[in-house]
Amino acid sequence: MTELSLTEKSQHSCGCGCSDEGVPTLDVTVIPHAIRHATVFGAFSAIPAGGAMDLVAPHNPLPLLAQLQQQFGEIGIEYLVEGPEAWTLRLTRPA
Repeated sequence: MTELSLTEKSQHSCGCGCSDEGVPTLDVTVIPHAIRHATVFGAFSAIPAGGAMDLVAPHNPLPLLAQLQQQFGEIGIEYLVEGPEAWTLRLTRPA
């Protein structure tokens, strides 16, 4: 059995010892379509205000972007890769 020290400091609040450096990437091309939008909403909700995540999608996700803006307000959207096989966007939460 592994024993954990209660005074151990981690890089973020969950206590796993990992750090949150850089911008996380969510590749939804491997997620079933039926749960894809819910997955993006969950991941984007976990991003702190002013933070960003990269989204990899199989197409230009215009309907999803509209839904995110309806839920979170005016989000930052930067296209990093524009198809044809995959689209990568940097989504930034309002501060």
